Amino acid sequence: MIDILHRRRAGILLHITSLPGNSDNGNLGPEAYRFVDFLNSVGVTVWQTLPLNMPHDDGSPYQCISAHAGNTALIDLDKLVDKGWLSRGERCQECGGSPSFARECLLNHAYYGFKLHATEHEKIEFTKFCIDKKFWLDDYALFIALRKEFNNLSWNQWPERYKSRNISALKEASRRLSTEIEAIKFEQFVFFTQWQELKDYAARHGVLLFGDIPIFVSYDSADVWVHPEVFKLDEQFEMSVVAGVPPDYFSETGQRWGNPHYNWSYLKKNSFHWWLDRIKTQVEMFDIIRIDHFRGLEAAWEIPVSEPTAMNGCWVKAPGHALLKTIFDAFGPIALVAEDLGVITDKVEKLRDDFSLPGMKILQFAFSGGPSNPYLPANLDKNSVVYTGTHDNDTTLGWYRQISEKEQAYVYEYLGQPVSSMPYTLIQTALASVANLAIIPMQDILELDTEHRMNIPGTTEGNWLWRFTWDQLLPLHSQRLARAIKLYGRD
Repeated sequence: MIDILHRRRAGILLHITSLPGNSDNGNLGPEAYRFVDFLNSVGVTVWQTLPLNMPHDDGSPYQCISAHAGNTALIDLDKLVDKGWLSRGERCQECGGSPSFARECLLNHAYYGFKLHATEHEKIEFTKFCIDKKFWLDDYALFIALRKEFNNLSWNQWPERYKSRNISALKEASRRLSTEIEAIKFEQFVFFTQWQELKDYAARHGVLLFGDIPIFVSYDSADVWVHPEVFKLDEQFEMSVVAGVPPDYFSETGQRWGNPHYNWSYLKKNSFHWWLDRIKTQVEMFDIIRIDHFRGLEAAWEIPVSEPTAMNGCWVKAPGHALLKTIFDAFGPIALVAEDLGVITDKVEKLRDDFSLPGMKILQFAFSGGPSNPYLPANLDKNSVVYTGTHDNDTTLGWYRQISEKEQAYVYEYLGQPVSSMPYTLIQTALASVANLAIIPMQDILELDTEHRMNIPGTTEGNWLWRFTWDQLLPLHSQRLARAIKLYGRD
């Protein structure tokens, strides 16, 4: 499987939520299939998304309720109508008009429709799914059912018997909430069924799916509730330190993510069982997987929980070599990519190189610091993934417009005074590079400016909302991209 990273390929970065459509976010419906058709038509063979797990209310795919469960907001409800589990135009009167509550109500209606109208084969498939995913699904479904019962409070604010997972209390809750629990499992069955159908369609059209694993998980998650021993928590299950990164390119005060740190000594003694379960889910979903914040597998930035910023912290070692060896021993040569951005040391690079993992090269970072800058096109190597920018960057057009005229002149001088304009100049540079995989954010394909960026690191408002429309994709965009992919020998 790792061989797929050793060919010259072109990819596009677009989260599922950014697809067009009539719902409040993109989903796994017809527009996703149309996007695969577009990729196939221009010769793009990789579709990279952000994590697809259940986010919290802020919508961040990097702070999720589960490391396994899929985001039910991505479910295409029209497909459930086609199956006869929902009536067309069905509405929920008691949801108060909120799109998320309306969707939840409709999924609940679909569950009862499934119970009444599903074929015997569909019911067998649901049973098989529940058995296959039992290693995370049972706990997750109970977690969500209890979370709803306690008005979506974080699990550490639940009554003590549930917070501490008293066995008799959990058994009683499982019986009392059995219908709600099965409905939650049904939602996950629908998500993973629709995802697998899209994955199969993409495969038939020569498109690989590229996923993303946030290195840390949210404190308010099924994972931490079920496996507190995996994380650095005190006797009251509270965090004393949280994850983040020190001051860097993105933030002068660093980024205080607030995730719990891993109890690596426990994980090592337990042969990294929790991590293997996590990788198992991702391997089944994706052809290529990026490990976000890869440097945290060598050492991670620990911040005292009382600190309001990430400035005062320290690096704490992690057993990344042992973990990666265990992963490859268990799964074979899976295609992993190291997100090796930020404060990178020789030890981080050695960890990446010991397992021949491709790192990331961001062209927007290339044009400062002189000829030794590792992101300059001349300094790239084949075993890497080159980007014009990522979901955390400004769009390339926005980036170019905000740098000085002197910096703009240097970019064009370095690139040989090309006649093309931004962002196509940088797209062409990425595709022409020696890097085996070149990924272009969809915003750059569409020549969009800062107004269309996906995320501003260190902020919590207004992120993860961007969507494109098909009328933004002009014939010129497709023609130029297809021509460049062919010219530079990518597929």
